[in-house]
Amino acid sequence: MKKPVVDYRKVRLSNITSPEYKHLLLIIGWIAYFIAYFLTENLIPESVCHVIHTHMDDIIPFNEWFIVFYVGWYVLVFGTLLYFLLYDIPAFSGTQKFIITVQVIGVLFYIFYPSVQHLRPEIMPRENVATWLLAKIYAADTPTGVFPSMHVAYSLAVLSGWLKKKDAKIGFKIFVFLFVIGVCASVCFVKQHSFADIICALPVCLVGEIVAFGKSYWLPKFRKTPIPFAKTGNSQ
Repeated sequence: MKKPVVDYRKVRLSNITSPEYKHLLLIIGWIAYFIAYFLTENLIPESVCHVIHTHMDDIIPFNEWFIVFYVGWYVLVFGTLLYFLLYDIPAFSGTQKFIITVQVIGVLFYIFYPSVQHLRPEIMPRENVATWLLAKIYAADTPTGVFPSMHVAYSLAVLSGWLKKKDAKIGFKIFVFLFVIGVCASVCFVKQHSFADIICALPVCLVGEIVAFGKSYWLPKFRKTPIPFAKTGNSQ
């Protein structure tokens, strides 16, 4: 088993702001988001929410087996953050900053453009373990606060983090990429989100990418990119 790059057994409130541990402060973003999400879910009535619906929602069929990707998202996101926290602090910090950015934008949407979707089947068309689990999720999660989809946004944040890891094997990167595609599709197939929620999440994630990795990752690449047709040497 790999040894963590930081010895978290020594972390204390007195040294949490030290260079060795200050990245842990980014976890506060999750606490703030859950509080904000709880408040918006309980204080904003469904009657004032905008109904999110597109023609694609009518085309995409209900398929309960996509619950595998939908639930697997929890392992993907929190497993990734835990791995980065233990073995790659820059990757953790960048990915977490990406997530915090989309969380802030998402909460602003939920406050100023509250949303709801009415895509869930009233009666499950079949009885199996997938529909049973999905019914439990429906009961625990209201259909409000869906635009943009945080399921999609977090998945793309994690994908961004993995694709930038130079020591990650290409096969694993392909697996994460395909799994994220499955997650993005699953939110529509299990009728937890509208297709519009996915589309809205894309520009939100672009902002997250710029905030989290713009200067540290993309700016140096742009500077190294040669300008097409640029003259070199002395002009004649």
